[in-house]
Amino acid sequence: MIKVQDTPLVPAAPDGAVDEKRLEELIIEAQTALPVEMPGLAHRCAAALGLGSALIYLVDLQQQLLIPLDEAMEPLPVDHSPAGWAYRTLSPRVADTDDDVTVWMPLVDGAERLGVLAVRTASLDAAGLRRSRMLAHFFAMLITSKRAYSDWLAARTRTATMGLPSEMLRAFLPPRTIGSARCVSTAVLEPAYDIAGDAFDHAVVKDVLHTMIIDSMGHDLASGLTTSVAMAAARNARRCGGEMTDVVGSVDRALARWLPDHFCTGVMCRLDVRTGELSWVNCGHPPPLLIRAGRVLDGALDRPPQPPIGLADLSGRVARQTHRTTLEPGDCVLLYTDGVVEARDAEGAEFGLGRFTDFIIRSSAAGQRPAEVLRLLIHAILDYQRNRLRDDATILLFEWRPQLK
Repeated sequence: MIKVQDTPLVPAAPDGAVDEKRLEELIIEAQTALPVEMPGLAHRCAAALGLGSALIYLVDLQQQLLIPLDEAMEPLPVDHSPAGWAYRTLSPRVADTDDDVTVWMPLVDGAERLGVLAVRTASLDAAGLRRSRMLAHFFAMLITSKRAYSDWLAARTRTATMGLPSEMLRAFLPPRTIGSARCVSTAVLEPAYDIAGDAFDHAVVKDVLHTMIIDSMGHDLASGLTTSVAMAAARNARRCGGEMTDVVGSVDRALARWLPDHFCTGVMCRLDVRTGELSWVNCGHPPPLLIRAGRVLDGALDRPPQPPIGLADLSGRVARQTHRTTLEPGDCVLLYTDGVVEARDAEGAEFGLGRFTDFIIRSSAAGQRPAEVLRLLIHAILDYQRNRLRDDATILLFEWRPQLK
């Protein structure tokens, strides 16, 4: 038997029927409900759907724990639990107990995994499973709409005190995973509570996926400020319709003007998801890696190096070069910062590029989704260096899959 928390059941609609009037009232209530009121709202919505009760769990910042919004409940591990299995695989998991059934439903907003919803009910049939899935979709959208302004939700998913540089940078970061049926981009960043100069960005504009990874020199508030200015300048130029060279030039000028003694390395990519055309600019950064048919194509995206971004004496005089190639369906492109491959074990041996790419290839071959591949990889890197990274480690992976459109 699998132990499930003893959450009191809320009286359900008779005979598993849907109380549509009550459900309508609850949906209207949800629009103005405070985030802290969502646990009670979830119970009432479950009852209106003829289910027993529902409990929301959100994944913590490092994707190690599923933390209940009900503060009286205990977190569950992402690894080695039915709830974690639903989160990792994006599939429902049913657990029988002595008196009822618990359905663990993944909470997903678009391509981003938020956590899980635990639905308890006296019995489960196809209609109950469908209603549980509907409830999970509803609360995934509700959580996404409210977490942008909720310090409580942000604090609930933290397990340690966050440093000021990290707080500043995380305010700029997009969701970990974005995408559509034709492409997905996912990223991870460590140390979660003490980052300073690393960051990632990704966005979809119509049929174009934009991705970026940045590594500012140093590990202090000034490094975080450099990265924050770089990301803001890049987004500003991108949203004004600028080409890739315009975007890089905007960052060059912003850093030269506002932070003339600071610079960063980085890679910016643009993927046309209709044609597979990939464009990129590399500014003093490790080159992107191309993974095709289960192997890394050595040197496929290597190009002559260009200067880092923001060097004051070069600003306005550097002719940034955009490189182009065409991807094949199923290709993955990997961006990373040097803290990933330079992580060292107790004997001083580096994690290394070979170990890094081999882990991704093996995990992908085992059927893991891109977001889960990176979750497992960043934990492997942390374990390798005994949870004490000497430098920020950031990884971004995007995949083109037009055959799924």
